[in-house]
Amino acid sequence: MSVHTKIMKARLELGQRDLKKTGENKFAGYKYFELGDFLPTAQAIFADLGLCGLVSFTADTATLTITDTEDGSQVVITSPMGSAALKGCHEVQNIGAVETYQRRYLWVAAFEIVEHDALDATTGKAAPEAKVRSIAPGVSATGKVSPTDGVWNALDDEEREFLAGIAANVTDHFAGPKPTDSEADSAHAYLAAQQLTGDEKAALWTQLGSAVRSALKRAHERSSNKEAA
Repeated sequence: MSVHTKIMKARLELGQRDLKKTGENKFAGYKYFELGDFLPTAQAIFADLGLCGLVSFTADTATLTITDTEDGSQVVITSPMGSAALKGCHEVQNIGAVETYQRRYLWVAAFEIVEHDALDATTGKAAPEAKVRSIAPGVSATGKVSPTDGVWNALDDEEREFLAGIAANVTDHFAGPKPTDSEADSAHAYLAAQQLTGDEKAALWTQLGSAVRSALKRAHERSSNKEAA
């Protein structure tokens, strides 16, 4: 088979797998594939077909080179490099955020993964209003208080973009649906380094999946126990 035939077979094979989208943009109201949702399966399919995908970066271009390991023929997918300016992050962390997004987009393109159109979902869409405007953020219509109720809606677009980037970076610490302690500890350390305010932490919490939140709670407990020892 040619490299193009193998890639087509890989796309069809991945499309038949029961993959779950764990990424969620609650502002725009759609779910998307995180790298960990499909990349391990995609890599296994590539290995079975004799294909190898290698991502590389220059200052201007992100590249995914797919090589047929049997005859050396290649298919190259490129994307212009973007930039990030995440609040509270060092330059290297911003570079890492860009490279993570670029890797995801390159693999999505390689496998022709169909997702919700993020542009259509967000263009011209205003932030959702609170259902009961007379009630202060954090207090529900029944009078019950939740630390995360209303905090995301209270942010401006720039703050949402900033926290969405951190949420993506946190999630990218986890390779699969079942977080390990080492992954959680690494994600917890990254999150602590961001030095978020209480409101920012509460808003960020709403953008993380339940498995990630539980893993971070356990990591926080382990960190607290070490400090107390």
